[in-house]
Amino acid sequence: MTISVAVADDQALVRVGFCGIVAATPGLRVVGEAANGAEAVAVARAARPDVLLMDVRMPVLDGIGATRQITSAAESAGVRVIILTTFDLDEYVFGALRAGASGFLLKDTLPEDLITAIRVVAAGEALLAPSVTRRLISEFARTAPVGMSGESAPGLPAALRGGLAAGADRAGKVTGLLTERECEVLRLVAAGMSNGEIADHLRISPATAKTHVAHLLTKLDARDRVQLVIIAYQAGVPPLGT
Repeated sequence: MTISVAVADDQALVRVGFCGIVAATPGLRVVGEAANGAEAVAVARAARPDVLLMDVRMPVLDGIGATRQITSAAESAGVRVIILTTFDLDEYVFGALRAGASGFLLKDTLPEDLITAIRVVAAGEALLAPSVTRRLISEFARTAPVGMSGESAPGLPAALRGGLAAGADRAGKVTGLLTERECEVLRLVAAGMSNGEIADHLRISPATAKTHVAHLLTKLDARDRVQLVIIAYQAGVPPLGT
């Protein structure tokens, strides 16, 4: 199956470079380009690429705003956004992940790593390296208000928003939807573990671990494992080791 890709970056040389790498790779094709966030939104809605490589800092509309519009609109909700940045998990990237991006890459990423990331994101699998997920968790734990309400918690699925008390009540809402094993897997995902690490920790097969994660995505109405991490922390699910 061919993976369709669009590239949004205000620097023409960078945009051409990424498009060239994608176009030269069997199984991938470029379906659109954008020089600013507004154009990125238009491309996402018109071409509906499987993956959109999105620069953070662009004119007219930045990458965070564009990502939020793309992931929240029905006509482009299936587009998976990878954030491109010069800085390693700065505040802009964190904001974009909360806006619905599926992951991020540094602009100096090797071509082979870019291609791997595109394929992984298109497949809906491990969207961030475990080390990056752990740093995301650390940043989220540092910045998330303790008493965050359901209405102000964009990572929570719609069914869990509204009228949720802090702490144990929110955790109960989430864990009430899950089996005991799924709760355990959610805590491991929130700890930044990959499917392979989860399999080793629980002494199950990688395929079984992947199935449990897929069930979590479905039951919690999450786009990807990044949202699972945010849901776990916003819902106050007890972290690993507690």
